[in-house]
Amino acid sequence: MDERPFETINVIPFVDIMLVLLAMVLTTANFIATGRIPVALPQASHADVEKQKNTIIELAADGQIYFEGQPASKEELEARLASLPADASFLIRADRGIAFQRFIDVADILKGLKFTKVAVQVEGAAK
Repeated sequence: MDERPFETINVIPFVDIMLVLLAMVLTTANFIATGRIPVALPQASHADVEKQKNTIIELAADGQIYFEGQPASKEELEARLASLPADASFLIRADRGIAFQRFIDVADILKGLKFTKVAVQVEGAAK
């Protein structure tokens, strides 16, 4: 047998593995970066409001739900919404101090009934 020491090292397989690892790291880093976008809501100096009749759902600071100014439980709200046409538009006015779950409960009812025209009213930025 020929017992010669290694004179050269074949680095091509090593380079191939490193390129694959680099591609995996870059792809993963891109997913991680896009998943952590800080949310800072934009402020508008004025907004063009469409002239249409919105059904108003209000969420008070104490957690009470109001449908067109009348108090309603989640079950009552769902029953009232079920009688409306599918193309009805809604405006949700929620107090900033409510639990986020209350807002999600109302949004879930709207989504479950297949309503798509939903807006959330916010306060304009102070100048």
